[in-house]
Amino acid sequence: MWVAENWKDYQVLDASEGEKLERWGDYILVRPDPQVIWATPHSHQGWKKKNGHYHRSSKGGGEWEFFRLPDEWSISYLLKGAGEEPGCPLTFRLKPFSFKHTGLFPEQAVNWEWFSNLIRRASGKSGSPIRVLNLFAYTGGATLAAAAVGASVVHVDASRGMVGWAKENAAASGLENAPVRWLVDDCVKFVERELRRGNQYEGIIMDPPSYGRGPKGEIWKIEENIWPFLRLAAGLLSKNALFFLVNSYTTGLQPAVLSYMMNQVLPEQMGGHVEADEIGLPVAESGLILPCGASGRWQRT
Repeated sequence: MWVAENWKDYQVLDASEGEKLERWGDYILVRPDPQVIWATPHSHQGWKKKNGHYHRSSKGGGEWEFFRLPDEWSISYLLKGAGEEPGCPLTFRLKPFSFKHTGLFPEQAVNWEWFSNLIRRASGKSGSPIRVLNLFAYTGGATLAAAAVGASVVHVDASRGMVGWAKENAAASGLENAPVRWLVDDCVKFVERELRRGNQYEGIIMDPPSYGRGPKGEIWKIEENIWPFLRLAAGLLSKNALFFLVNSYTTGLQPAVLSYMMNQVLPEQMGGHVEADEIGLPVAESGLILPCGASGRWQRT
């Protein structure tokens, strides 16, 4: 398992009975997690001192209950530097919103470290910007990590609100002038246009939802669309491509499935190799690692 273990401002404090207890900076939240099927004593004091609790409804969805929690606050992550170089601080503005989310998936930091190292090394050798395409880019965690180490990024998401939030995170991280194109667009249609235009990228990041709608009502169902879209997007990789990252939070798309799909397309076309695994976060109280989805990675050998 690939573990995001370098956080200072975020921590899974405990997990029990379908919920996880998390520290987000100065605030403690309780959020549902269907994988936490065990029941252990709520001995951590945070269970009694929470600032927010998302209660799931038996009818679907749920609602937040707040206790002295601001409408918005920030946390930071220090992206590792190369050798003796200082790290790159990334700052994220958080706010609880629909269906338990806060605007950040902390487990993705393990992938930020992986591809930022590849970008940094390649930039030092070529002297020219590494072009990265971030699809289903959400609030921009991966965009900021790539831009912070010198990549030129195209950030694409169908939600205008998420793209606006990503811009706020870039400004908070001191990256408001970084070479990032912020696009509100349907990811499939954008990739099709990029292929027609002949544009190419050295890195592609793809974080598709299980289900979604584009800005003009386009329907996305991951089980039906991920395979043809993966093949389509692979056509945008340049001859000097460095990496391709696919994330999954969908139960049916386990690491083996991601690995199989990527191996059918990328090594034959580009060489290199594919690996896939679960990603996770350490749990302070138990010392266990909480699984948080899966990632498939291709990189040039």
